[in-house]
Amino acid sequence: MSCVLPAILLALSLPTVTANAVVPIPPAATILERSVDANQRDWKAAPRYDYEERDRDADGHTRTYEELMVLGSPYERLIGVDGNPIPTAQREAEEKKLQKAIAERDAETPAERARRLAEYETGRKQDHLLMNQLARAFQFQITGEERLGTRLVYVLKATPRPGYQPPNMDTKVLTGMEGTLWIDAATYQWVKVEARVIHPVTIAGFLARVEPGTQFVLEKAPVAEGIWLPSHFTVQSKARVLFFFTHRTQKDETYFDYQLSRTDPALAPLLSGSR
Repeated sequence: MSCVLPAILLALSLPTVTANAVVPIPPAATILERSVDANQRDWKAAPRYDYEERDRDADGHTRTYEELMVLGSPYERLIGVDGNPIPTAQREAEEKKLQKAIAERDAETPAERARRLAEYETGRKQDHLLMNQLARAFQFQITGEERLGTRLVYVLKATPRPGYQPPNMDTKVLTGMEGTLWIDAATYQWVKVEARVIHPVTIAGFLARVEPGTQFVLEKAPVAEGIWLPSHFTVQSKARVLFFFTHRTQKDETYFDYQLSRTDPALAPLLSGSR
């Protein structure tokens, strides 16, 4: 009997030890590979969703829009200003403009529709390429784990990768940037990305130079099982055009209330009972 009690105590202690065991952080390359896969799923799913977007200007004023998918590409409808719904007359005018846009798109020739969809996809691919190139343009070092909101995240420091060759002019700016990624430890989704220019980068056929002070922040959040989409994006850019004139831009956009689209007839068979 003297051997039984220690054995029982050992057996009872095993689940606690396992539950409290420290899970090793995967290598940076593994984290990045899995995060790229997650981003690819999100990018493919994004056109299925309507959402609302609140844009804040430099003076703190806001305009809120409904971003609706209509026959394969987005349509933007104003719904609020400075946190208040637009007046009834303006709302009715916006609804008429939406119905007109739906009718016009429905009456498009095949060539006209192809051009519209191609323009939308070109913009999507440009944004997606920039995000994907982050994984190639930088070297990543894991600096640890931390809590970001309710999420346990891996924190990765990104520094320029020697010899990186950007595929186009849009991604050339990455050669002069550094940043930080916060990647969800459970899903490998990007919870937050920060990047900033640390040395000037000449772009646009040597007619402009992006200067230090340029930075962007992207935050994402779950909208459905396995799908995360942007929740907040800010960018501050500083560039010298023709090396004489300083040009500054600023964006602050918040995205919320993602819903599977009911405006786009092409998606109707997928959406029955979803909203």
